[in-house]
Amino acid sequence: MKVLKIIGIVILTLIALPLIVAIFVPKSYTVSVSKTINVPKQQVYDYVRILDNQKDYSVWVMEDPNLVPVITGTDGTIGATQSWNSEVDGVGEGEQEIVALTPDRMDVELRFKRPFEGTAKAANIFEELNSNQTKLTTEFYSNDKYPVNLMSYFFGRKYITEASVKNLQNIKKNLETLSTN
Repeated sequence: MKVLKIIGIVILTLIALPLIVAIFVPKSYTVSVSKTINVPKQQVYDYVRILDNQKDYSVWVMEDPNLVPVITGTDGTIGATQSWNSEVDGVGEGEQEIVALTPDRMDVELRFKRPFEGTAKAANIFEELNSNQTKLTTEFYSNDKYPVNLMSYFFGRKYITEASVKNLQNIKKNLETLSTN
């Protein structure tokens, strides 16, 4: 009986400890990644704001070779929405909508349906360093409810950061290759 009691206490502790820790973990976080691209700012802006171009740089879109995202509205303008539905769990189902555009920034709202329901916001920020160099910063803003905030804060941030780094590398490669041709 004493062994069963110890096992029960251990199991309860393993369940309760993460729930207690989640109380103290922030529910919101921002991931920000930047890359310098050796092409003019307007060229970077014109490329990134077109949602259809994500097929050439987004690790999420490229993860499913059978994915055919659907764009409604005028691509590259406020209100344009790209929806996707993939059988690959890492891609899932959802949509993103361009909600704001200025010459220096593009904001999108992400609405996820599967594998997890939720919403998030993201931005691309364009900074001209000189006439042939642009600093592109991607930011992802998450606000998760308790207790999902624990997993999201520790694992989601890492996943989003790694994907953002790869996306920016792909954008840089694509644009700098286009610019030399």
